Amino acid sequence: MLPVVALIGRPNVGKSTIFNAMTRTRDALVADLPGVTRDRHYGVCRLGSRPFMVVDTGGLSGRSNEMDELTAQQVRLAIVEADALLLVLDAREGLLPHDRSILDELRRSGKPIVVAVNKIDGLDEHTALADFAALGMAHTLPLSAAHNRGIDAAIAALLPLLPEDVDAEALVADDDSIRVAIVGRPNAGKSTLVNRLLGEDRLVVSATAGTTRDPIRVALERDGRRYTLIDTAGVRRRARVEEAVEKFSVIKALQSISAAQVVVLLVDARENLAEQDLTLISQVLDEGRALVIALNKWDGLDTYQREQCREALSRRLQFVEWARQVTISALHGSGLRELMSAVVRAHASANYQLGSADLTRTLEKAYQAYQPPLVRGHAPKLRFAHPGGSNPPTIVIHGTRTKHIAPAYQRYLENYFRKRYKLEGTPIRILFREGENPFAGRKNVLTEGQQRKRQRMIREIKRREK
Repeated sequence: MLPVVALIGRPNVGKSTIFNAMTRTRDALVADLPGVTRDRHYGVCRLGSRPFMVVDTGGLSGRSNEMDELTAQQVRLAIVEADALLLVLDAREGLLPHDRSILDELRRSGKPIVVAVNKIDGLDEHTALADFAALGMAHTLPLSAAHNRGIDAAIAALLPLLPEDVDAEALVADDDSIRVAIVGRPNAGKSTLVNRLLGEDRLVVSATAGTTRDPIRVALERDGRRYTLIDTAGVRRRARVEEAVEKFSVIKALQSISAAQVVVLLVDARENLAEQDLTLISQVLDEGRALVIALNKWDGLDTYQREQCREALSRRLQFVEWARQVTISALHGSGLRELMSAVVRAHASANYQLGSADLTRTLEKAYQAYQPPLVRGHAPKLRFAHPGGSNPPTIVIHGTRTKHIAPAYQRYLENYFRKRYKLEGTPIRILFREGENPFAGRKNVLTEGQQRKRQRMIREIKRREK
């Protein structure tokens, strides 16, 4: 494991901006509003002489409402697992009494502390830092994370405080885990599902819709396999999205679909399948990602409600009938083994290695069993096929008149290949390539029929001459 540095402070002091600057990413959602970050957000800083893990945390507001208390629990978990703490203060607001109480709590943890006074840009550094001298800290550094000033100095102050016996090679460059994005509408139970899979309260869970804002990546090892779970913000209809923070959360959720290998669409079984769920599935298909549909809160339905739910899903999800549907209860943990089994199967199918010879033989059998409809009296010819990539499996088919192949015949070929290779949970892309006419554009070249007619005439003339 890499050493861990946790970013701690009041809301809206710039912790997420520092996190993005240290990790050289834009993973943490940044907005000029307090309380944007709620969960622990992990990233790797590689800017110093050796890498270390950075943890972005929510702000400690000191208020006693439900969301702030849940956020504070996550912050305190980050303090426990950290090797060093970076206390972030706001130079523009000066030293506040709550800053002192946060520092007192950090001192009681016994962890080494570095104080970073952020938003120093436009201010006289010496005057701004003088206000924070009363804290009596050995390391009080000026910082402007928005302009990337002081980041190197903060890293240089943190590195000597981290354990020396950690091997820098612990950072694995090639991640062989299965990336699983969990998406759905607000309050479908995505964070509850991640917590249940991990066996700990890793993410903030609340009955309030829209609790999760940042896509949170969490490592999981289960039954000998490694996963990276990506919890995303709930996606609502665009007409209902009003806050700028929620708009950015939705964008990041959609980006997580592209970054994943398998997408789990979590549906609240107590509610009807909404248009937004279908929109998310369309986004998954556009990205070519494997798909598993999980029906959450199944334990709360009676027999009649379950039958109605299955009938509605069967009717509205015919276009993705290859996606496995699993019934689960994220709260009580039922159905999770079946869910992860479906994820593994979908991932294996999406990365299935196809061979050109076998693809061509399968294409010939499919063509003989059912030929495409005639186009102006001529049938399209499908000659051979070869693989065009994986995730999703892509099949390139060469032939003549392929531009006129009907969508229904393309679906027939897709289902034929899916059944032949037992591909479950992944879309299949079929690309047609038209064979070029080598005589196109050339004049005075006889067609094949004209050549046969000419040869017959020549034979007839020779016969008469004899």
